[in-house]
Amino acid sequence: MPRPTVHRTPFGSAHGAETGLWTLDSGTGVTAEVLSYGASLHRLTVPDTAGAAASVVRSLATIGDYTGKHPYFGAVVGRYANRIAHGRFTLDGATHHIPANDRGHALHGGPDGFHTKVWDATAGRTDTTASVRLTLHSPDGDKGFPGALDVSVTYTLDATGTLAVDYASVTDRATVVNLTNHAYFHLAGRGDILGHRLEVDADTYLPVDGDGIPLGPPAGVRGTAFDLTAARVLGEQMALEDEQLRLAGGFDHCWVLREPAGGLRRAARLTAPGAGRVLEVWTTEPGIQVYTANRLDGSFTDAGGRRHDRHGAVCLETQHLPDSPNRPGQPSTVLRPGGTARSRTELRFPHLRL
Repeated sequence: MPRPTVHRTPFGSAHGAETGLWTLDSGTGVTAEVLSYGASLHRLTVPDTAGAAASVVRSLATIGDYTGKHPYFGAVVGRYANRIAHGRFTLDGATHHIPANDRGHALHGGPDGFHTKVWDATAGRTDTTASVRLTLHSPDGDKGFPGALDVSVTYTLDATGTLAVDYASVTDRATVVNLTNHAYFHLAGRGDILGHRLEVDADTYLPVDGDGIPLGPPAGVRGTAFDLTAARVLGEQMALEDEQLRLAGGFDHCWVLREPAGGLRRAARLTAPGAGRVLEVWTTEPGIQVYTANRLDGSFTDAGGRRHDRHGAVCLETQHLPDSPNRPGQPSTVLRPGGTARSRTELRFPHLRL
């Protein structure tokens, strides 16, 4: 069996620093391309059942596109993925303020978060895997968050075509941390995702207000448009009469996975008619945010000139729950000195094993 390989090519300059594109090749048809800018998953090329290869994630063309304002294409977002209400939380009696960047709230760590940074990168390789480890130092007070935080994100591609993403963070002072990857998935490579079928391994989700902030505790999905306990056609679900769908323009909600966090278990399964590809997302995280690219408007294109339009992809963001620093009943996102915040997400393609 061919051995996986990893190599680096230049990708241009950002904020006065050179960036690199790291290509992980499974040796069996799957390749992952990772940028040191934003620790971003730039491409993930996967063969279909007939052997035809295409990237299953949306990307931008140049480093200039990535350094411009864009909706987090493929990036690792932090310190806190999803929303913190009013950009404010209290920890150990002290109130911290994060700059608001989304309707009066802090989204994905606020402006100029981890997705705008050039990360340090180191390649790794074994007989069965190729990897790149990216590291970033976030100083005490960065965007209002307490504590100096050291973060690593490692992408590992194995010979079966599974791409694992491992996150680890340590701090010198109590803080909150919640990291995810913001890849936009499309299994057919072109067109919209309204015909994709999605199954989510969750019986509850978090209804939100018009700003995307959770209204209260998780609600049951049974009898609602959010029942994805069996594979559903996204376009059909999004066409149902539902105030939550109207507010968001589609799905932009967090499902609470039914099995306890900590152990690796399946979170979602995505298929598309005629695509010949199946994606399964496995994670140790307690939730998954499903976002159907409701705000894309054709302003962004890839290297082939294809526009990224509304509902042109679906994000499957494994994470802790939104606004957890303000909600004691949710799984804690607090990290203290001496501890390590770890999580793992795997992107698996079971059709490759048929």
